[in-house]
Amino acid sequence: MLLLLLGIIVLHVTVLVLLFVSTIVSQWLVNGGHTADLWQNCPSGSVFHCLTSSTNEWLQSVQAMMILSIIFSVLSLFLFFCQLFTLTKGGRFYVTGIFQILAGLCVMSGAAIFTVRHTDWHQASENTSYGFAYILAWLAFPLALASGIVYVILRKRE
Repeated sequence: MLLLLLGIIVLHVTVLVLLFVSTIVSQWLVNGGHTADLWQNCPSGSVFHCLTSSTNEWLQSVQAMMILSIIFSVLSLFLFFCQLFTLTKGGRFYVTGIFQILAGLCVMSGAAIFTVRHTDWHQASENTSYGFAYILAWLAFPLALASGIVYVILRKRE
């Protein structure tokens, strides 16, 4: 049982790290020497000069979804530890699982909106590709969903 709890905590912390990195790092779109993320556009070169990202409503919704996913995941981890010590024997971690599933759905929504609408912000070209932060966001989605489902299924034992 201890190894199961340790595995669940490691999975949850992995999801949190993926969410933080994908939200903060400037690598959602890469075009040669130019990178763009949810917060700023940065041309690379001898002088590193970053500009604020666009104020498009869809970009703000992606920002909000990514921040909400982090909040839900942190809240889920906190609730897991609280329920671990207060839940009666045989009880299930429903609240923890629901918040983790919400985190997964928020990151999925944010990444899906970005996938559909990024051409409104940066014109598509042959050199434009998705960066690693975008891929990490999509990777966090199934892991958060799986973690939430495990929390819902998990029963507390002595």
